[in-house]
Amino acid sequence: MVLKRLFGKKEKTADAEVHGPENKQTWESAAEQESPEPEREADSLGLFQRLRAGLSKTRQGFVDKVESLVSGRAVDEDLFEDLEDLLIQADVGVDTTMKLMDGLRERVRSEKITEGSALKTALADEVARLLAVDDTTLKISEHRPSVIMVVGVNGSGKTTTIGKLAYRLKQEGAKVILGAGDTFRAAAIDQLEAWAERVGVEIVSHSTGSDPAAVAYDALAAAKARNADVLILDTAGRLQTKTNLMKELGKVHRVLERELDHSIDEILLVLDATTGQNALSQAKIFSDSVPVTGIALTKLDGTAKGGIVLAVTQEVKVPVKLIGVGEQYHDLQDFDAVEFAEALFG
Repeated sequence: MVLKRLFGKKEKTADAEVHGPENKQTWESAAEQESPEPEREADSLGLFQRLRAGLSKTRQGFVDKVESLVSGRAVDEDLFEDLEDLLIQADVGVDTTMKLMDGLRERVRSEKITEGSALKTALADEVARLLAVDDTTLKISEHRPSVIMVVGVNGSGKTTTIGKLAYRLKQEGAKVILGAGDTFRAAAIDQLEAWAERVGVEIVSHSTGSDPAAVAYDALAAAKARNADVLILDTAGRLQTKTNLMKELGKVHRVLERELDHSIDEILLVLDATTGQNALSQAKIFSDSVPVTGIALTKLDGTAKGGIVLAVTQEVKVPVKLIGVGEQYHDLQDFDAVEFAEALFG
């Protein structure tokens, strides 16, 4: 991630007001909340190993089946058809499956592949190729504050993703402020305030039922006034079928860009990998409402159908930038196409 080049370590500040971490009593003080346990765990288990462990269900439910399917078989049209069915079952998606199969057929012809075992290696290469079409780096620009607007439905892991991202940014030297823009649910504000306290960052929130655009405005003003490096703004976990709520999401976007006088750095859509093709539907509809720049795909450790990564990347034309492969802080990882394919296929 590019963040370490952008942020230098700072001294801790005590400028938090009502929403600062020092004023809550439900958690330990911010000075004691450096989360040493996740750091120790990350040290004992490298990020690649954590990725590989997090993809174990997909490996068992998909890659192991591929290996069983191709083992000892000659490469012919029957094998291609069986592999095509397997890819669709793994939530790769019909269109993306066709692209993969076209690429495989071309490689079989050009490389004169005749054994099924070699087809697995070719498939891994094709997966990495399709995933590597876009820049997957989370954009944190030089101007301050950088703004990350986070959207997604309830239950997708949105609040947890915000908390983990805030933790990582802070560990890399950034001053982070959270904006509690999901004003429709009191629990959403409480959960984000709990994460802010746990991580040791400030948060701007209004009462339940307040105008989300007003929260966005105030959060950005606070980030500017307090010289924050990054503002992460939560938004309502709205159902994508609620037209009026999606229009309101557009209003929040317009308010931020008006006050920034430039485009928002990242509009991050959080999707739950376990929902399969429903996640693909969400991605398409959210992208129609706001210009989504990246996707955080959560709960990959909980599904055997990790092929949804391919479907989202290819069919929505928005790069996956973050993936969640476990419960710990360091289980929110930058997405790297080559590493993902290596961890998946071994």
